Amino acid sequence: MLDLVTQAQNLPFSVAIGVVAMLAVFQFVGLGDLLGGDTDVDLDLDTDGELALDSGLLSLIGLGRVPFIVWLMVLLSVFGVIGFAAQEFLESLTGAPWTPWLVGPAAGVVALPVTGAISRPLGRLLPKDETTAVDRASLVGRQAQIVIGTARQGSPARASVTDHFGQVHYVMLEPDNAGQTFEQGERVLIVRREGELFKAIARGDHYLPRLD
Repeated sequence: MLDLVTQAQNLPFSVAIGVVAMLAVFQFVGLGDLLGGDTDVDLDLDTDGELALDSGLLSLIGLGRVPFIVWLMVLLSVFGVIGFAAQEFLESLTGAPWTPWLVGPAAGVVALPVTGAISRPLGRLLPKDETTAVDRASLVGRQAQIVIGTARQGSPARASVTDHFGQVHYVMLEPDNAGQTFEQGERVLIVRREGELFKAIARGDHYLPRLD
């Protein structure tokens, strides 16, 4: 088995399985939320007749059926397994594994629909609040909490906001009103979006005394 993994002809497939192992470790130690938040992709662009999440190629390959990090792990796992199996078969047939420049693309093409076939039922098994991609514009009007830094106009801070499915997103935001500052731990209300930057106003209760 070690010889199979370390063969130069199997390098792309070994790397794919290695990346899956690395992502699994990140999830285990709690870095998965940060990775998931940073790789949020707005795929539901059907408002202007553009790309629809549940149609065509995206539906075939399962993208959007599960969280992106899960989809990527499934894709890389399937790609690696198909690649190793193909090289084993070709070696038994011809006496030597083939160049990865031929087997790799073929394995990638086969891996996409197989990933879709796995992702669709997997998406039904995972909790709904982890499997629904949303348009980040829908976060306007929701409460957020400053998690890193102090937000000022022209100097945004990192904040967490939960969408209506319960999925946590990490965004950069700053005060909508001049002269305001938001401190770490403060809860604010998002009122609008400018590109990837969100504008927020204070809720007014951060400095109230606590009755503990």
